[in-house]
Formats: sequence, structure tokens, C-alpha cells
Amino acid sequence: MQIIIVGCGKVGSTLTQELSKEGHDISIIDMNDDVVEEISNNYDTMGIVGNGASYGVLMEAGIENADLLIAVTNSDELNLLCCLIARKAGKCKTIARVRNPVYSEEADFIKQNLGLSMVINPEYEAACEITRLLRFPSAIDISVFNRGKVEIMNFKVKKGCILNGMQIKNLHKELKCDVLVTTVERNGEVIIPNGELTIAENDIVSIITTHKKGMEFFEKIDMIINPVKDAMIIGGGNVSYYLAKQLLKSGIKVKIIEQKESRCEELTELLPKAMIIHGDGTDKDLLMEEGISKAGSFASLTGLDEENVLLSLYARSKMNGKLITKVNRLRFDEVINSLNLGSIISPKYITSKYILKYVRAMNNTIGCNIETLYKIKKDKAEALEFYVNENSKLIGIPLEKLALKDNLLICCINRNGNIITPKGQDHIEKGDYVIVVTTNVRLNDLGDIVRR
Repeated sequence: MQIIIVGCGKVGSTLTQELSKEGHDISIIDMNDDVVEEISNNYDTMGIVGNGASYGVLMEAGIENADLLIAVTNSDELNLLCCLIARKAGKCKTIARVRNPVYSEEADFIKQNLGLSMVINPEYEAACEITRLLRFPSAIDISVFNRGKVEIMNFKVKKGCILNGMQIKNLHKELKCDVLVTTVERNGEVIIPNGELTIAENDIVSIITTHKKGMEFFEKIDMIINPVKDAMIIGGGNVSYYLAKQLLKSGIKVKIIEQKESRCEELTELLPKAMIIHGDGTDKDLLMEEGISKAGSFASLTGLDEENVLLSLYARSKMNGKLITKVNRLRFDEVINSLNLGSIISPKYITSKYILKYVRAMNNTIGCNIETLYKIKKDKAEALEFYVNENSKLIGIPLEKLALKDNLLICCINRNGNIITPKGQDHIEKGDYVIVVTTNVRLNDLGDIVRR
């Protein structure tokens, strides 16, 4: 597809990288000529220096033949204007990043009346992911499918865990739990396991199941299942605001430490039920005074990755609660993953994930639309949810007769709300939602799971 990306900041550059890998024809627009030159050289894309809301600039970028325009500049208003002009100048679909809480509350109205295909707020989506983790603190990461009916939960096997030394094929017999192991990460490698694989200490295991059955599983392996009762948040930005708002609704106590006095005053008005502390979140004496050692959870959400990493390391030394660390630059992910920072949240990758899902669905040609897409450990594996329509060539064929590609697992079939853990005799029907996990990244259709 021909895709135009307006804005080459963190999100724009990440999208350029991911979409160019998938073989799309990318054009980028930004006001900074140095940034445009660097990104266009790195990813072999056409780069244009200029204002993405300019009709002339969009025409130069090929808006008349474009399939999609993605506006991710630092200005919400500019993003919306880019999309509006793109709709008038061409016939492409449009996606706008909108971060202002005022606009976010009116996202549906904006989307419908401006003809946008998607309005995405990275900070809000990051807050939603953190909220899920604080409600289920045993998990490192939670991915939601089937509109919340099914979840993939990642957790680390610690010393003394009952799973240590157990073969996957014996899980059901030993624990009487209806869960399926989808991936095992060991020494930086992501494995799609068979029943013979033995789980070991420090493995990061992913299971797929319903929320209720997941709770039963974690209870049987003696891992914490109760949601946290309080949260200490460092940094008073938009992620913290959205997060606090959701946690307070769930009855979780919230304490935010913010350095800027003016922002503290804003948050006090916006979040009257939260405790807002004006102070430096890196001040150890302040953190001890505010009760870090007794906190049920700690989220370092400042604008500096280095500060967030150091804060989480300090919190880990003082408390046993749930840790959340916001990191935008994941180039050194092997180092970051070795530091025991709890759950890592990256708003720019969350944004990339949602937009990639939309692009894959647009690219569909065979008979199964992508409903949900999650990247596992960046580019090492993917979990995808497909909706099966009448054109799929896999309908009615027993799974055991499908010549599935290597390193691929059909994890779940949702048939009219009935969650099926698939076995060889099961088959796919029209209207099913099918979840697949694979290290063969960039599947576009359910038909791609079989060998040609």
C-alpha cells in the first residue's frame, strides 16, 4: 500500500520502520530537514520537508494515489487538519494521533464528523495497559482478545514455583487448569513450545485463557491474584492522569509526585480524590517519607527513560509491590529486560501496534480480517486474532489435517462466545474468532498459517 506519514518524531519513525519492513511504499513529511533526511536514508522512503497540512505538500507526497495517511505530529490540531485536507485532496483513509484529554473525550464525535478511520491516544492506551496489570499484578504483560473475553498473560517462573521442572504436556493433569502455553521466552529467545518442553526457572511463560480461568491457574501456582490497593506514581503527565482516573474508579488509592507546581495545581482540580505531592520524585528521602516501602505498586512515568529506570531499580530495593516502568527507547531491550524493572510500558510501541493492526486489516484479501494484533518481545513473535468470513479456505478442515507452518500455534477459537482450546479434531467455521501465535511475523490472513 501507499502510506503517507506526517510527523517523524518517536511514533512516526517507529511506524516508518515497522511499515517499511512489511513492504509498504512509505512517504514521510516533517518540518525538520535533518530528520527527514536521516529517516528516508535509513528506511529507503521518500522524504518531503514541509507542512503536512499543506495541500501542495500533500500533492507532492502523492496524496491522490495514497491508501492511508497517518498524522502523528506533536500537535493534535495539526494532525486533525492534515487528515481533513487529505480526505478532500485524495480518497485515502486517515489516522490521527490525538493526545489532549479534552479531545480524547470527544474522540467518537471527531472521528465520525471528520471522516477519520482511527483516532488514537498513546498515553490513554498506555494507561489502559497499566490498569490491567495493576488489577492482575502477577502478570508481566496482558494482551486482550475477543473484546476482553480471552487474555494472553505473561509471567516469570520464579525460584520455588511449582511449574519449575514440569513438562508442558503435564500442566493440565497436574493442575487441572484449562490454560494453553503459547510461548516460552528463555535467554532472549522466544519459543513456540510443544508438550515435551520443560519449564525452567526464569522462563517468561505466556498462557492464553479466560480471565476467570487465569485467576484459578495463578492461584494454584501460588502467585498473587488480588489487585493492588494503592499506587504511587512518579510524574504528572498525561499517562499518569489517565491512569489515576481509571484506578480511582476501581477504588485504588492514588498518590502522584510531580515536580512542577503548576501541573500539581491542575491535577488537584482534575483528580480531587487523588493525593498530589509537589516534589522531586528522585528524592529518596521524599519517597521514603511518602511510604514507598509499603506501596502496593510503583509506576515511574516521567518523561525521561533513564530516570524511570533508576527509579524502578530503587523501588525494587525498597518494596515488594508491582513495578511499572515507562520506557520509550527500547534499542537496548536486552539490557532493560535483565534489570528486573517489572512491566515495561512504551506508548510509542502501543501506538505502532494499533496502527499496524489496522494496516494489516486493510491489506486483507482472502477471507479473514485481523481484529487484534500484539507484538511479543518487539519483532520476535506475534499474537493475532482473525475473524473468519465465508471466503476462508480453511473452513471445515480438521486442524490436524492442516499443513501448518513451523513455529506456529492455533491457540483459541471463539465460537458464538464459547471459548474452545483447539485440538486436532476441531475445525474452523464461518463467524469464528481465531487466535494464532507465531514467530513467523507479518501474517496478513489466516490462510497464511498453512504451507503453500
